[in-house]
Amino acid sequence: MILSMTGFGRAEGVFEGKKITIDIKSLNSKSFDLNIKIPLRYKEKEFEIRKILNDRIIRGKVDCYVNLENLEESNDVKINKSLIDSYVKELKNIASDGPDFEYLKMAVRLPDAITSRPDELTEGEWESLAKIVYAAIDRFEEFRKTEGSILHEELNRNIQNIDKYLSEVIPFEEERIVSVKERYQKTLKEFENVDETRFYQEMAYFTEKLDISEEKVRLGQHLKYYKEVMDNEDFNGKKLGFISQEIGREINTLGSKANHAAIQKLVVMMKDDLEKIKEQTLNVL
Repeated sequence: MILSMTGFGRAEGVFEGKKITIDIKSLNSKSFDLNIKIPLRYKEKEFEIRKILNDRIIRGKVDCYVNLENLEESNDVKINKSLIDSYVKELKNIASDGPDFEYLKMAVRLPDAITSRPDELTEGEWESLAKIVYAAIDRFEEFRKTEGSILHEELNRNIQNIDKYLSEVIPFEEERIVSVKERYQKTLKEFENVDETRFYQEMAYFTEKLDISEEKVRLGQHLKYYKEVMDNEDFNGKKLGFISQEIGREINTLGSKANHAAIQKLVVMMKDDLEKIKEQTLNVL
């Protein structure tokens, strides 16, 4: 199955007055490259979230944003009244001629006068967060599958085009060899005292150099193999990239041996489709 490296998924949920929203998006990359932005409250779970994303997403340049919003008013501040009273009393002892309000302003700035109530991440909240992470990944993967099906159609069409152009080469092969022989024979008649045996040996050697039978067979095999891998193997992007390189080598050799205008034209059209294949293959997981 073809999966695209491009994807997007969003999921959200509410836990005890906190709304958690997770967005995941990715572009193509040679490896797994994760950029994650997470609230300080969930920093202790960043490693676990990274591992979940790595195991499921596998490859791509990934951005993951975890957003936390408090839906209910909460008082997370604790004023240590007894400590502040002690601070004020001591300040008065040091300087008794100031107003109480001035002492109070100084006292609240002293250590531990005002603190935040401890609010540790509970196991229940982490389980809720993890469920939202998995839900976002599920939607992300659905996006990848949809994009992958489009990629599959385009790649299949390009492979079929190259195969069609390859079959159109066949009628020109014999015509090309006949043309070369006629040109050589005409040249032979223009000279005197030519060693005909050596001449025909050279012509046979040159004709053999122009033979494209092996290139056609190998190119056909590579096209067939590309389609088999595309249809039957998962996470096949890198392998398809290697096969497309081999397809390119055979097309280039075919072009260098062509020595025929019509075949050269077909080779140019093959290269056009191959460039599309290479570009699209970069986005296959």
